[in-house]
Amino acid sequence: MDFSLDLPTGPLAEAILSTVRTSETPSVANHSMRSFFFAQLFAAHEGCLQDAAYDRDLLFAATVLHDLGTGDLAEGEARFEVEGADLAADLLRRHQVPETDIDRVWEAIALHTSPGIAERRGLLSYLTREGVGIDFGRNAEIVTLWEKQIHAAYPRLAMVRSLVDAIVERAARSDAAAPRYSIGGEMLRERRADGVTSMERAAASSPWGE
Repeated sequence: MDFSLDLPTGPLAEAILSTVRTSETPSVANHSMRSFFFAQLFAAHEGCLQDAAYDRDLLFAATVLHDLGTGDLAEGEARFEVEGADLAADLLRRHQVPETDIDRVWEAIALHTSPGIAERRGLLSYLTREGVGIDFGRNAEIVTLWEKQIHAAYPRLAMVRSLVDAIVERAARSDAAAPRYSIGGEMLRERRADGVTSMERAAASSPWGE
């Protein structure tokens, strides 16, 4: 397939990029950008690019905003996935995105850490989770031809540690942000118990490292 690092254009795309770049750490922002490109490549691999449910602009919104709940805009009053989904929905609403599309993006972000659920909640949720997963090394073979180009444009910058730090810091702010068995809650407990999380340990064996 043809591949490029071109991004969607227009006021909404510019607002999405500005929001992420000013509220997230550079490493988490880069992770979000890579997730978008990896999600597109996964969609091509799955033969989804011509699917009526495939929408590149919504995929851009969902993947690039998926960790908004770990940034400076998040208050730590709910799970980071949910808080990020709410923040993303507010941004899209300000740009007059239809409510049905806002709901799809909200769901994709809120479910991106929910294996076995996201995959069954429509194409956008499925592709968002898979794009994020590839940036952690899952199904890495799908993007072998393009990953060096993507990583050169958006380097990792110790992403895993930076992301875990942000998730744990917000999870510690309230009980609602760290419910039992949520990603944030479990990372917070692991950090307090062992000083390191299973996600950080797993990064050592990932094809991309941190």
